[in-house]
Amino acid sequence: MASGVVVGLMSGTSLDGISAAVARFRDVDEKRVDVDLLGYVSHSYTPAQRTRLGNALGGGTPAEYCKLNFDLGEWLADAAIEVMAEAGIAREDILAIASHGQTIWHEPGHSTWQTGEAAVIGERTGIDVISDFRVRDVAARGQGAPLVPMADAMLFSSPTDWRGLQNLGGIGNITIVPPGGDVAGVRAFDTGPGVAVIDGVVRALWPQLSYDADGKLARAGKPVTVVVDELMKHPYFSMDPPKSTGRELFNSDYVQKLISSTRGTGASDEDVVATALQLTAVSVADAYRRFIPEPMREVLVSGGGGKNPALFEAVRNAAAPIVVRHFDEVYFDGEAKEAVAFALLGYLHVMKRPGNVPSATGARGSRILGKRTPA
Repeated sequence: MASGVVVGLMSGTSLDGISAAVARFRDVDEKRVDVDLLGYVSHSYTPAQRTRLGNALGGGTPAEYCKLNFDLGEWLADAAIEVMAEAGIAREDILAIASHGQTIWHEPGHSTWQTGEAAVIGERTGIDVISDFRVRDVAARGQGAPLVPMADAMLFSSPTDWRGLQNLGGIGNITIVPPGGDVAGVRAFDTGPGVAVIDGVVRALWPQLSYDADGKLARAGKPVTVVVDELMKHPYFSMDPPKSTGRELFNSDYVQKLISSTRGTGASDEDVVATALQLTAVSVADAYRRFIPEPMREVLVSGGGGKNPALFEAVRNAAAPIVVRHFDEVYFDGEAKEAVAFALLGYLHVMKRPGNVPSATGARGSRILGKRTPA
């Protein structure tokens, strides 16, 4: 059976930094692949880098986008070089580097745009690069997201029960995987905000902070439920899957609306953060009740939001009686999961096998994802 080592690179909607993983894959059968995580590093963005990326999501000049594309390629290459050293893997033993890049704009069902120049990564590392994973699915009339479900099915299914895999990055997404990981039975969609709104509120109210460390600000406040209820009336939350979203919706305007609505009730700044956190937890649990008829007994949570104990507890309480656990309890560090997922998509590209799950994205069929840039 086929096997190989791939480097996965991920820069997510939370804009916190680059996740880089080295993973060895081995085919078990047509449905399942075993994975060994050989190395993982996380590169936090500097304030200046985060500002450039954040500005690009809201608008920019052609010159700014041109420069950011190449500069991000350099940052991604730095992360790839560091994680290869961490894993102790020789470059000639690596099949490819799989880079998601940074989503600049996502127009579900029409178009999608990720940046982070693959040629720069290839030039710096001397390794073939697979990038631009989402565009082929969108060209096939899919949402282009979520793409992690292939990894959820092939790598992280339960042998006996239906399982949910919830990512809480900038955006939240859930994959529902049948026992044994049969891709034909997989469904997935974006539940709404992960930490994008919480982080946005914190950065707006405390400019010196990047996020609510350990959920301390949220714990010091009380959520204003009337604001949460009003925000949950947005059409996205009641829209049937397949569906995807991003910072195009949960952006600075959305954050300011939440802040002003909550402050209008006489709430404190800590109450505003608690309200943003409660919105996230309620939107996740509401998605489970509305759109998941499968007998899903447990959910494994990964992503940066899973490291926020206040958010994790709120999701666990809101989702009861479904059992919510950390991904780390069953597998490896959950913050590495998306980088490993894109490493798998790179592996599948090299093996000329499909990487999308049409039942999750709505595409017309299975497609090989990504574009290859030779070293």
